[in-house]
Amino acid sequence: MKRPRILIVDDEPGIRQSLAGVLADEGFQSHAAASGEACLEALGRDNYDLVLLDIWLPGIDGLATLERIEEIPAMDRPSVVVISGHGNIETAVRATKLGAFDFLEKPLTIEKVIVVVKNALHQKRLSRELASLREDSRNSHTIIGGSVSMKALRQQLSLMAGTNGRVLVFGESGTGKELVAQSIHKLSPRSHAPFVEVNCAAIPEELIESELFGHRKGSFTGASEDKTGKFQKADGGTLFLDEVGDMSLKTQAKVLRALEEQRFEPVGANHSIQVDVRVVAATNKNLQVEIERGNFREDLFYRLNVVPFHVPPLRERLEDVPLLAEHFLSEFTHAYGRKRKELTAEALQALSEYHWPGNVRELKNLMERIVIMNPQVRIDARHLPPLAPRKTSAETRPADHFTSLHDYREAAERDYISRKLDEAGGNMTRAAELLGLERSNLYRKMKSLGIAPKDSTAGT
Repeated sequence: MKRPRILIVDDEPGIRQSLAGVLADEGFQSHAAASGEACLEALGRDNYDLVLLDIWLPGIDGLATLERIEEIPAMDRPSVVVISGHGNIETAVRATKLGAFDFLEKPLTIEKVIVVVKNALHQKRLSRELASLREDSRNSHTIIGGSVSMKALRQQLSLMAGTNGRVLVFGESGTGKELVAQSIHKLSPRSHAPFVEVNCAAIPEELIESELFGHRKGSFTGASEDKTGKFQKADGGTLFLDEVGDMSLKTQAKVLRALEEQRFEPVGANHSIQVDVRVVAATNKNLQVEIERGNFREDLFYRLNVVPFHVPPLRERLEDVPLLAEHFLSEFTHAYGRKRKELTAEALQALSEYHWPGNVRELKNLMERIVIMNPQVRIDARHLPPLAPRKTSAETRPADHFTSLHDYREAAERDYISRKLDEAGGNMTRAAELLGLERSNLYRKMKSLGIAPKDSTAGT
């Protein structure tokens, strides 16, 4: 374990030598400086955990030196304990207001020095750990990717995150819909308040109302005590309804009312609770198709779909795979205390040729497995599990099957549009959005390519 480094700043050689001996006996590394100028020079060369700083110094005095130390960035700034002579307590108090952790009064005693130094180092360690946790928290909500689609997504987020508009996030399982929801919360004025998540697909239908709105003791079998619901827990913050398309119609009606009135009644209660909640919802389903099938309320859809977001699958932004892979490798090597790992060009190529049916989640799980199972630093293609390369339209339709470039281009367009229609569940409006076309242009393109509309697109 790294020993704390302490800088002793005092113009009296005897005090420097005495303090160095005390600190050495306690297992600390110590260095000495005889002036404020020498102190600042030492801090410019090396990092220290603590500075024992005398108030009265030749040249730049202790207070001026302390003010300069406070200009050092927080993560690199040492704690400061000032040393004050008799009759200088008022000056020492002023020093603590300027940022010093504590002060020691001369004549110094070994016991007092050890206690104050250990307290200062403990406080510094806690501050650094807190700063590191905050940084990790910010990084964990970073949307990574240099592709056009991810740049556009980040731009959309920056435009609307500061509002209270409800958001509906569309995307396949594993694409990072929760990350988008967390980013919206972190960038919003509500970031200081709770971010509360509800996985609507994971909660049994008979319990989801209680989970969302809470219940009163005795309101149903098993309700042995009062329960606070997610809506109330998210008061002032953000409620994330994940997989909202799996919510029952009965629960949808209650959620709709809660959204409209910002008020709800816990199960078994005879009074309502007022809340201020921003709702972000997500789904891997085509809700417009679910509306047509009678599985989702149209009025709730329009309440949720104020600002729609689409998170593209990883196979549509394969240029982001190297960035994501490196990010997850770094994250897991840090989490597991392993040596930094490096993906070779061959490994990155293999990862970039895979179609990733499990999306970003699958890539993240693979990088975690590599960190755990592979002790070597350089990760080559042979260290990866078998990854089937993605199929291209040229592979599914051999080039020699076509007699002209025009035929090949039409076949590729037909294949691509058909896949987007399938991805959109046959919904023409959604397919047009995925293709970047106007709906009327999509109709004309489908007609020219001989693609018949799906049944579910008739009314949309």
